[in-house]
Amino acid sequence: MKIAVQLGLLPGETTRDRAKWALDHGVEGIELGVWGGGLAKLRRDAEEIGGLVPISSVCGNTDPDGNTSFDFLDPDPAKRRKSIEGCRGILEFCGEVGAAGQIVPPIFGPPKVPDLSPFMTPLQLEEELMLAACRELGPVAAAAGTLFMLEPLNRYEQHYLRKQGDGVRIIEKAGVPGVGLLSDLFHMHIEETSTPGTFREYGRHTSHLHLADNTRMEPGTGDIDFVAAFRALREVGFSGYMAYECSISGSSPAEKADNLDRSLNFVRDCVAQAGG
Repeated sequence: MKIAVQLGLLPGETTRDRAKWALDHGVEGIELGVWGGGLAKLRRDAEEIGGLVPISSVCGNTDPDGNTSFDFLDPDPAKRRKSIEGCRGILEFCGEVGAAGQIVPPIFGPPKVPDLSPFMTPLQLEEELMLAACRELGPVAAAAGTLFMLEPLNRYEQHYLRKQGDGVRIIEKAGVPGVGLLSDLFHMHIEETSTPGTFREYGRHTSHLHLADNTRMEPGTGDIDFVAAFRALREVGFSGYMAYECSISGSSPAEKADNLDRSLNFVRDCVAQAGG
């Protein structure tokens, strides 16, 4: 298991400064975000990091013009196409830098497609659109040596793909290589009745992990049992990246840096307790 941190959570004034902090504090990967410039920004960030720390993953999606784009389940085919084409470029970038993959929640908020009952409900329509997107993008990811990773979110952010089993259902029904599952401990804490039990059932599909406590702050600030979660992941053979995706507590940059460092040590201790 390797610990990564999202670039924006790392202390420092510049991307290079943040990468140096990560290197000096034993961070094993940096997760990049697409916001603020899309693919062009990703390439700038990678150039500034300059190989100091591996790029673990990319979070989010933009269209080819760099605009945020999560329209995979939109009724407008032009919007769907823009989201898919944006993914193509980002997946190719992931392959170039050796990242585990691109993390994509397929939709935020309520359904956008119509209710065509008794032919199809909105959820059934969304399922077919999601399968079509995976069947197109999975092979693109596989050819690049990376993954298109589905992220289930909690019920307050997303009506579709809320549980780990929902993501696994899509992966298995799509039946193509290159599609993976992002498991986020914060969202799982809301949606799953047992995080360790869920990992034992579905964790073989987990290709990447997002770390946050139930406070949505850094691990160690709440009551999630990280040792139990990591132990279950070890049992199913997970050895990938676990990236911090959370807020960092503290009222000043120095305090935030200290709290992040303390949390990194907490996670390392939990990994050790879970079996090394």
